[in-house]
Amino acid sequence: MPQPASDGKPAYGGTLVEGVTAEPNVLLPVLAGDSASHSVSGNIFNGLVKYAPDLSTISDLAESWDISSDGLTITFHLRKDVHWTDGTAFTAEDVLFGYQTIISDKTPTPYKEDFLQVKTAETPDNHTFRVTYGKPFAPALNSWGDLVILPKHLLAGVDITKTPLIRNPIGMGPYKLDTWVSGQELTLSSNHDYFEGRPYIDKYVYRVIPDQSTMFMALQAGEVDLMGVTPIQYKRQTDSPYFNAHFNKYRYPVFSYTYLGFNLKHPFFADKRVRQAIAYAIDKEEIIDIVLYGLGTASTGPYVPNTWPYNPAVKKYPFDPERAKTLLAEAGWKDGAGGILTNNGVPFEFTILTNMGNPLRMKTAAIIQWKLKQVGIKVNIRALEWSTFLNEFIDKKRFDAVILGWGIGMDGDQYDIWHSSKTKEKEFNFVSYANPEVDELLETGRRTFDIEKRKAAYYKIQEILADELPYVFLYVPDALVVVNKKFMGIKPTTIGIGYNLPKWYVQTQSPEAANGRQMKINK
Repeated sequence: MPQPASDGKPAYGGTLVEGVTAEPNVLLPVLAGDSASHSVSGNIFNGLVKYAPDLSTISDLAESWDISSDGLTITFHLRKDVHWTDGTAFTAEDVLFGYQTIISDKTPTPYKEDFLQVKTAETPDNHTFRVTYGKPFAPALNSWGDLVILPKHLLAGVDITKTPLIRNPIGMGPYKLDTWVSGQELTLSSNHDYFEGRPYIDKYVYRVIPDQSTMFMALQAGEVDLMGVTPIQYKRQTDSPYFNAHFNKYRYPVFSYTYLGFNLKHPFFADKRVRQAIAYAIDKEEIIDIVLYGLGTASTGPYVPNTWPYNPAVKKYPFDPERAKTLLAEAGWKDGAGGILTNNGVPFEFTILTNMGNPLRMKTAAIIQWKLKQVGIKVNIRALEWSTFLNEFIDKKRFDAVILGWGIGMDGDQYDIWHSSKTKEKEFNFVSYANPEVDELLETGRRTFDIEKRKAAYYKIQEILADELPYVFLYVPDALVVVNKKFMGIKPTTIGIGYNLPKWYVQTQSPEAANGRQMKINK
């Protein structure tokens, strides 16, 4: 077997161990609503198209495509050299089957809506897939990523929610699942027949370590090669001579934000004055300074700064506890025993839920807890294991408020998060937000190809959300990643470092000798 390179040239071999705080729920992308599941399944499955580092759309399983002059029909011309990892040839029937599965009433998926826009889907031959939309649908092309493609020969006639492929998938991506030991680790091995070329790294291991301090010690001990570090680790614990000799640090903006979300069915949060008061009582800049060590920016809505849908002019909520107290009084909350506000004898006490293994969210919750206490609101904090948090509390709406984050797509369409029809179990509008004007604007934004009209719709949505505050939008964190220097071929871009993972390889010469030859960001 070829061995890792010692002369700076790529060769096959080696193992990459990534530390993660949570394991996946499922490994079929169509059923996965969480980032842990998508992180792993993204190395097992491909889509028809994908994003390039410059955010343009490029080929994946579809080597090319044609779009009709009216924008309603897309004809994908599929690659002919792709096989599922069980050896079966990939064809257009797999795409059609995946499409039919995702729109089925029997499939519990939060991604159904985009594909319900398709009027007809057909396979003129084994390597051609054509879809026609009934109305203009701006996100159409990019919706055909890795959510839909499924192996028809294994899943036809099978209940997708009960298939063994949930935990033992057959894909066509750069890696395939070897083992999954619940609560401990998942091991992927390279797909030697991957259509874009066998990945250089033979094994990719996701090691589940819920506590990031423990994970950081494992990184320094050589038991983990890659991890996302906390701001304090990035700022204070990664600048020793040993660390600089053995690890590279990467910092880049991400398409995500962290928020405090309210259960809008809870009587405490039905009045927007209460939600606005809570926003005024929270000092976002303090959170960014203390929790993020300045490695992030304040969030004002569901888009991140410097992206085309982002509206910089929406209503802001500067830290103003006196304004918070005034709004709470207007909403009927009066001084009560022990400094806790009451309304008709009911004390203002609620619980914030978040997930274990995320110290940023726990610290954010603690700061919010303290700040709200200053205006007469008692906050309890509860951290839950990731899959329990999602399946038993988020999906079933068993929460008062949550601290969570969204990883958002490159397109501006956020229909699945904000439309009033998307509140069922396993769907993304779990705070139960409903506004007819926002519903209409979401439709407007996805029904035109005119970027200025789309931008106007999304700007208005942000203005409404900034007033109604179903979330208190908290911050946009920077991605902070550390990788052992023995891994070469990493090329940081606007979409991060993982996009070219199959091209990474192991450098066996000493890190000291290799130092300085690899691109770094903000070391």
